[in-house]
Formats: sequence, structure tokens, C-alpha cells
Amino acid sequence: MSQEKAPVTAAVRVLRQHRVAYTEHLYDYVEHGGTAESSRQLGVPEHAVVKTLVMQDQDRQPLIVLMHGDRQVSTRNLARQTGRRHIEPCAPEVANRHSGYLVGGTSPLGTRKPMPVYIERSVLELDRIYLNGGKRGFLIGLDPQALLPILNPIAVDVAIAD
Repeated sequence: MSQEKAPVTAAVRVLRQHRVAYTEHLYDYVEHGGTAESSRQLGVPEHAVVKTLVMQDQDRQPLIVLMHGDRQVSTRNLARQTGRRHIEPCAPEVANRHSGYLVGGTSPLGTRKPMPVYIERSVLELDRIYLNGGKRGFLIGLDPQALLPILNPIAVDVAIAD
């Protein structure tokens, strides 16, 4: 496990500004390890590790989806529920430009440009989630309800089993 000090990222600054209680969790980032690797290293359920996915619609307008680590997004259902014709993941370099974060370290907090945020409804039912803190190898633990006044996310039902 990483022994370094937790970074102060744009995401951390947003949480501090809103006085949100959170915990810091560093782990050794593994390329393509995903939420399975972070949950294993931190000893938390992968279902509670929430990934931040930057996607785009048919007009290339970006949006963020917050999804359980052990689930995938049905882009067809997401498009239908959000009134769009088509939604697809952004290419990594496009996602980096929109968010200001590197893929693998993307947080929905403190993004470079404001984007609409959609959250899988069942994420909000968890007592605690682990969300990327804005750097690879850094998760923040918090009550998912704390995200509501900050991100104003729209709850959707778009999860499919991994």
C-alpha cells in the first residue's frame, strides 16, 4: 500500500469548501486494474467503489455517469432516460480535456468544465461510497447523499451486471 500523503486535488478542495466529511484512501494504482483492484487493496466492496465515467451524446456534449464499480452502464437506457438519441464513452484524451483529470483518476468533483451528472439510483442507497479523489491511486470515502447539493446529479436506472 502507498504510504505517501493524500494529495490536495480540485476534488478535495470542493469537499472542503462544502464542509463535507470524507476519508482519504491511498492505494497503489495499477494500469487497467479498475475498481476491482482498488477495492481489493482497500478491503472494501467493489459495489461501493463508484467509478466516474465521462461520456458524450450525439452532439458530442459531455456528461458524467457515476456507477457502481461492479456494474456497467447501459448507454441505450441512459440515452432513453435522458432524452438523447445516442450516448457513448468519450475517448480517454477527450475525457481528460473535459474533466481536467487523467482517466483512472477522474472525479466528478472539481471538473475543468461543468457537465451534467447522472448517478445510478442504487448508489444513493449505500451508506458509504468510495469515489475517485482526482488522482490515480486516491479514493475518498463519503456518504453519497453529500454529493446531492454539490453535483445536483440526476438519478437514473441504467446499471447492467458486469
